[in-house]
Amino acid sequence: MDRWSASDIPPQAGRTVVVTGANSGIGLAATRELVRAGARVVLAVRDTAKGEAAAATLRGLSGTAEVRRLDLADLASVREFAAGVDHPVDVLVNNAGLMAVPFRRTADGFEMQTGTNFLGHFALTGLLLPRVTDRVVTLSSAAHRIGHLDVDDLNWERRRYQRWLAYGQSKLADLVFAYELQRRFVAAGSLLRSTAAHPGYAATNLQSRTESAQDLAMGLLNRVVAQGPEGGALPTLYAATVADLPGGSYIGPDGPGEVRGAPRPVGSSAASHDRALGRALWQRAEELTGVRPDVASAIA
Repeated sequence: MDRWSASDIPPQAGRTVVVTGANSGIGLAATRELVRAGARVVLAVRDTAKGEAAAATLRGLSGTAEVRRLDLADLASVREFAAGVDHPVDVLVNNAGLMAVPFRRTADGFEMQTGTNFLGHFALTGLLLPRVTDRVVTLSSAAHRIGHLDVDDLNWERRRYQRWLAYGQSKLADLVFAYELQRRFVAAGSLLRSTAAHPGYAATNLQSRTESAQDLAMGLLNRVVAQGPEGGALPTLYAATVADLPGGSYIGPDGPGEVRGAPRPVGSSAASHDRALGRALWQRAEELTGVRPDVASAIA
């Protein structure tokens, strides 16, 4: 069987995709291929100047790109962005994220990695669901396997903050959410799908933002081990565009250790499939964000 590549993306003309964090890294790489395939892509970015610079590199491709401001670390910004979407969204790609940053809090008092990687995307998904016509793709990480999901202390108010465990928790939360969303689609009789993906080890600017000596070490690994953002974007593109991909699929690289390679369905931790944990996390996310996704009404 031929290995799947960006050249296998089906025509995307007439489809609209929202990609968070689309101005750099795998978000921009995925956006470029979607626009090349004819899609209209909304680059949902915190820094619109950087977003416009990224969009400028996409001119001349088959599709179109537009930039809109979205700060996932501020629920007011999430609500403003969602309120401004007055058109159908075929695919929502929850891509943006932070990795292993020092302890700080979002505008709403959430721990920054949990708030940005998970809670901001939970709120965005819930607010956009009435517009979504095909699927939601949520980015996780192989690091979800080191995560312990403490639903009662998502924001590290009782535990001593550990940056990598916080990152693992946020990526586990993303995956638990993706699976729970799919279960709710099925229960509601919806034709919508929730899929998830992880990029393997992709060299992006995430590895230079830990504000520690780890930046140097990961920079060296980027040159020796990592694949480029184009390779890292392939699981996202597969999860977002393969027409017959079942809901609940988790896509990652096919190479040793899922570090790099062509995209394929991969496994995930037992915790990620815990249905009771999925329900509890969903309820806690509703409480923290004030967003209650109306899955029953989101029937494509």
